[in-house]
Amino acid sequence: MTGVLRKLLRTAAPAPLEPARISVGQEELDVVFRRHAQARRLILRFNSGGTGVVVTVPKGVSRARALDFTERSRSWIAERMKSRAGPIHLAPGQFLPLRGIAHEIRHLDSRRGVVSADSALGVILVPGDAAHVKRRLLDFLKMPAREDLTRAAAKYATLMGVSYRRITIRDQRSRWGSCSASGELSFSWRLILAPDYVLDYVAAHEVAHLRHLDHSPRFWRLVLTHCEGAAKARNWLRGHGLEVHRVVA
Repeated sequence: MTGVLRKLLRTAAPAPLEPARISVGQEELDVVFRRHAQARRLILRFNSGGTGVVVTVPKGVSRARALDFTERSRSWIAERMKSRAGPIHLAPGQFLPLRGIAHEIRHLDSRRGVVSADSALGVILVPGDAAHVKRRLLDFLKMPAREDLTRAAAKYATLMGVSYRRITIRDQRSRWGSCSASGELSFSWRLILAPDYVLDYVAAHEVAHLRHLDHSPRFWRLVLTHCEGAAKARNWLRGHGLEVHRVVA
């Protein structure tokens, strides 16, 4: 896609709706408004991490009306919040899914050594000062996430005949990845917690947006042509995505 075309798409696209926050009980929840031209009514759901709500807004409906709809849905939100599981912290004793396999986080008293994972035993061993377990474990998870996503993105860019400017790994709680109109790809480090075919699919999904900045039939045809595990990965994300987003950094 040329720079001129990207500029035209950005110009034609409606301005994003400003997010909000609402109080429900003792919690403050983020509210994200997403306009959808084909939507026929306001729809409210929790985001994939259960940390906030997403409101689908039809064409012609104002932000004020969408926010009022959210405010009037507090009782529904409160009921759903009661059933949410608690967060998974990067701390000893917690069980963390690594590449889709549960691992117990264990702290070692030794001052030296590197973080390591033993999938056969289902443990992640973190040596060093106890105060640094979270930081060291997060670094350990982000490194292979970056390597795997960089490799997968390069593979699909070649297959799909596109190019991107750069890749960033972020602490995203509401989405797995994104592609900007300027050709920048961004991914959640939490993808390393999912099976490899899920990470591979998300890379294919975002790279495909470099050619089609939508979810049109052409977009899905491009993804499904080059990513054999797309359907399997989408099913996994629907069934286990919330569990992965329970992991807090």
